[in-house]
Amino acid sequence: MIELIHVTKTYGDHTVFHDISLTISAGERVVIFGPSGCGKTTLLRLLAGFLAPDSGSIAINGVEVASKGRVLVPPEKRDIGMVFQDLALWPHLSVRENLEFGLKARKVPKEEREDRIKNVLNLIRLTSRMDARPATLSGGQQQRVALARALVLQPKILLMDEPLSNLDSRLNRVLRGEILHLHRQIGFTLVYVTHNEAEASEIGTRIVEMEGGEITRDTSTGVGVPNPGR
Repeated sequence: MIELIHVTKTYGDHTVFHDISLTISAGERVVIFGPSGCGKTTLLRLLAGFLAPDSGSIAINGVEVASKGRVLVPPEKRDIGMVFQDLALWPHLSVRENLEFGLKARKVPKEEREDRIKNVLNLIRLTSRMDARPATLSGGQQQRVALARALVLQPKILLMDEPLSNLDSRLNRVLRGEILHLHRQIGFTLVYVTHNEAEASEIGTRIVEMEGGEITRDTSTGVGVPNPGR
């Protein structure tokens, strides 16, 4: 479970959002939906541990991970994966090496690293390109690698920041389906940021709309059932 309790975040004189509270249950697919500048990405960065709230607190599974001005639990200790809008793949590393980077940082043993990489590449159907560099892959393949790099760490929570915004409409639809398929298989909690209404409607079991730094609507879509086991 994720809990944001009366959270405020400012940058200088600009208030990104003020006194917002939000609870996300395990296994939910929650879409944070709204126009540019409404605070969606800032919310993800707070959850990931890259930022601290100016007031209020954030808890994950009952553990307070951030409070007023302080990051209490760093990103690498939160059991969270993140897929960035720009993908942030290492261009000089192969697909395999991109996936292995985080595992090495967490000191996962070599044999386990190899098993995890093999399994996740099978899931995203890119085993044949494991030795390729990102620049030689299509846009959809690069997106799959970014998703695999997050999933190989076996996070209980996956954050995705406008992950499909740079793809054409056909590929966007295909990868939406793949994200849903992976969620059904693995059961992680998904927090997905987008300004695309079609993405929001298809991916979210719940849509949280933001505008002007406030949560303006929070509705269940009825398109899926959360998995309470994660």
